[in-house]
Amino acid sequence: MQGYSLRFYMHENQRHAGMLLYEWLLEQARQRGIHGGCAFRAIAGYGRHGQLHEAHFFELAGEATVLVEFIAPQEETQALLAWVQAARVPLFWARLPVEFGVSGQA
Repeated sequence: MQGYSLRFYMHENQRHAGMLLYEWLLEQARQRGIHGGCAFRAIAGYGRHGQLHEAHFFELAGEATVLVEFIAPQEETQALLAWVQAARVPLFWARLPVEFGVSGQA
């Protein structure tokens, strides 16, 4: 199948509507019928300000980046992105064309 990978980037401690933002985003996508999504915690990275964040024991909690990714048909990713923008949630996002499927099926 052809579709899109829709990725959202945030700090692990960001909140929206009383929830951790990555949890809120996964829940919103589930409620809107997107069949799967994952949240990944980065071990290192930097953003637009150039500050390096690494997963060290002594680093302040909540500074690591979390990537939430959905792979779905174009219409579903467009609808989710429109919903997030309408909710006025400030998130960096990327949408990439992908081919996807399930292996091992006849």
